Amino acid sequence: MLDNMQTGTIVIEDLEVGMTRSLMKIVTDQDIEMFAEVSTDRNPVHLDDAYAQDTIFEGRIAHGMLTAGLISAVIGEQLPGHGTVYLGQTLKFMAPVRPGDAVEAIVEVLSIDYSRRRVQLRTEARVGETVVLKGEATVLAPSAKFD
Repeated sequence: MLDNMQTGTIVIEDLEVGMTRSLMKIVTDQDIEMFAEVSTDRNPVHLDDAYAQDTIFEGRIAHGMLTAGLISAVIGEQLPGHGTVYLGQTLKFMAPVRPGDAVEAIVEVLSIDYSRRRVQLRTEARVGETVVLKGEATVLAPSAKFD
């Protein structure tokens, strides 16, 4: 299940500090398996129940970068949206995401440099009230002047 609240593009001329967008996705076993295949990260903590039981997580967890990918989806699809170019991203993983968890990825505009088309974004992912990932992203936003 993937629930994008809004999609499209918000050009830099229409961005405002404090704007937020989010999406919700239930992370499935298939998502984890497909991410392992694409990324070639087959760490057994993601794929092997018996192995994962004996780790600090006491069970399988999703790849942290799979969760980070949901942040990328919000940025690329909603805020600013289509035409956005990633320039940088910091990530701090706070808690594990498990198969079956509903993850909400949230992006908020922190600052805008209109002359350079640079936007600083707060990025966060939650499972319920638990913050599982937080960071900041810098992007080059699309502009109405360059369509």
